[in-house]
Amino acid sequence: MPTLSDLIKKHTDLGADDMEWIHSLVSDWQLLADLSFADLVLWLPLTAERGEDGSWVAVAQIRPTTGPTAYPEDLVGMVTGRGERTLVDIAYREGRICREGDPEWGSGVPVREESIPVRRGERILGVIQRSTNLSSARTPSRLELTYLQSASDLAKMINDGRFPFPEQEPNLARSPRVGDGLLRIDRQGRVLYASPNAQSAYRRLGLATDVAGTNLAETTARLGTAPVDDSLALVAGGRAARETEVEANGAIVQLRAIPLIVDGHRTGALVLLRDVTELRWRDRELMTKDATIREIHHRVKNNLQTVAALLRLQARRLQVPEGRDALEEAVRRVGSIAIVHETLSHTPEELIDFDDIADRVMAMAGEVSSPETRVRPKRVGGFGVLPAAIATPLAMVLTELLQNALEHGLTDNSGLLEVLVTRSGERLGVVVADNGKGLPDGFDVESAASLGLQIVRTLIVGELGGILELRRRDGGGTEVALDIPLAQTPRTG
Repeated sequence: MPTLSDLIKKHTDLGADDMEWIHSLVSDWQLLADLSFADLVLWLPLTAERGEDGSWVAVAQIRPTTGPTAYPEDLVGMVTGRGERTLVDIAYREGRICREGDPEWGSGVPVREESIPVRRGERILGVIQRSTNLSSARTPSRLELTYLQSASDLAKMINDGRFPFPEQEPNLARSPRVGDGLLRIDRQGRVLYASPNAQSAYRRLGLATDVAGTNLAETTARLGTAPVDDSLALVAGGRAARETEVEANGAIVQLRAIPLIVDGHRTGALVLLRDVTELRWRDRELMTKDATIREIHHRVKNNLQTVAALLRLQARRLQVPEGRDALEEAVRRVGSIAIVHETLSHTPEELIDFDDIADRVMAMAGEVSSPETRVRPKRVGGFGVLPAAIATPLAMVLTELLQNALEHGLTDNSGLLEVLVTRSGERLGVVVADNGKGLPDGFDVESAASLGLQIVRTLIVGELGGILELRRRDGGGTEVALDIPLAQTPRTG
């Protein structure tokens, strides 16, 4: 399915600014469809240079959420020839909204067709075909009459090039919709009409009387609490195309203003609103949860550092070399886990940029093993962002492999020690290579007595579901190759 941009580039000669205007319109035209109870189809003229002057292409379509659709089929991408869309032709040629014509019955239901020119500056970019399914027509209520009058004003603004609002950047995915609640206010900010949902929202804010007939800005301000930002007067007064939130009486209501400017004069505004109390409380709970998790990681890191300090202190008091070495190894392992928790304490998600952790682990391995060592591990390639469930065991594995190379491979405290990283798709490859004395004859990782290698094998193969391989390095030394799946959920047993 081609995108809106694809269709515009393929079939029209509109420039980048025109295309941006079309995108802004389409991103916000659900408002017009719902107020009109009608389907909207945006037709753009085909490029004249292609010899198709007078033809049209449908580049976007939307259906109302407030009424039945007139076109259940998808019209996007359809090309029509000269004269096939009479009202569209007239609206484009004369630059006016066309409402002539009797209802059409081509689809088996009566459909009233209207055409609205889409103007940007002095140019007409295309035409919106507004199609209303009349099969369920009845005597309209006051709500429906208010919707239709607002839709008429909005259509005039599109024809005058005053909608969409270039300066407005609302979060349209989360903005209030017509059905959430609607207020129609006049130039002075007095509420002319309030939909039932809008009235209910203000009841939750603590308003005991009807909001209709009141000055919206003053009424909202009297409810007792300030909005999230300083835009209350502008939004509630309908003077700016902006959004804000109001909190009072334990409820939170989101407001969005759409100023109505008809024939060059501001006639009032539409204010869409919805009760977002539960959404905002849920957001706050998630923020509290994230802060709690980060605090837990911070405390775990502190506790691990305390444990490492105690082990290091105990190691200094031991006279038995084997016991001192065992405690120093425990210090390294605890330290590598502490580094991961320290990083997690600064991020709101359980995702970690592992490159920084790897660099710190490499520095720590050299420092702990031998202060006078002349070997500085080098990283080639990047790990990228990893989930905590992979980062924690991988940090321990990296610690063990680096320490093993420094203690057993590079026994003269000199030589090459590299960590080579490749990441392709959902696989992570890591090679720890040194140019030391290499593996002994007949070495088998399955039967190796080294606790460090047993830990590495358990974490890589058993927990992460990866592949571990020890091999001789070309030119001398050892390579330990790891192949770890990133898409697979790490195993817990």
